[in-house]
Amino acid sequence: MDWIPRVAGLEARFAEQHGELDERGLVRKGNAAYAAGLASLMAGADGTPWFRRAAACWRESWEAGAPPDAWGRPVGMLKASLLAGDEASLEQFAHWTLELGPATAESPIGRYAATLALLVLARWPEARHVSESLRERDDFPHDVADALATIAAHDVVGYVEAVESVVTSFETRDAYLEDVAVADTALALDALARRRGIAQPLPASPVLPSP
Repeated sequence: MDWIPRVAGLEARFAEQHGELDERGLVRKGNAAYAAGLASLMAGADGTPWFRRAAACWRESWEAGAPPDAWGRPVGMLKASLLAGDEASLEQFAHWTLELGPATAESPIGRYAATLALLVLARWPEARHVSESLRERDDFPHDVADALATIAAHDVVGYVEAVESVVTSFETRDAYLEDVAVADTALALDALARRRGIAQPLPASPVLPSP
């Protein structure tokens, strides 16, 4: 795929606005910005500005009246900040996320948000505890739960196996955010693994940017 026109199309989609933006409109802008960041990476360009815009839109959407169980937005903010390498925003979003109480949420996405935030803040035992609860669920991807738990436990072999499975799952799916076929979860997990000191090269894949 020629990713440069795809980036341009997503930039145009981000710029579109019809009237006042409500919380759903802000989510759509965040989605377009995040996809533009991913497409930029695939094109060999810097996606950082777009990831920052995505995180800002999703945070604004939460403040604009998101439902209390809209845990995908904190997840998105944390992943976007990880991919941007935005340490200041990342720590801020992690503390803010945990203040919302996702670690005890019934929703697996809430616990996912909590685990990401705890890993960002290097609170390894707590992250391991919450991620282990995700491993027990049938309504959350087992390989993602395994990757989170192995990062928390500093289990290099387990992490490698889990993240390879995550990449494979992206290769075989037929639906992506904004139709941008990129394994963003694997990229975010890789960023967390690097913070934990267990980074390993991600497998070569059509849904990952070239090294």
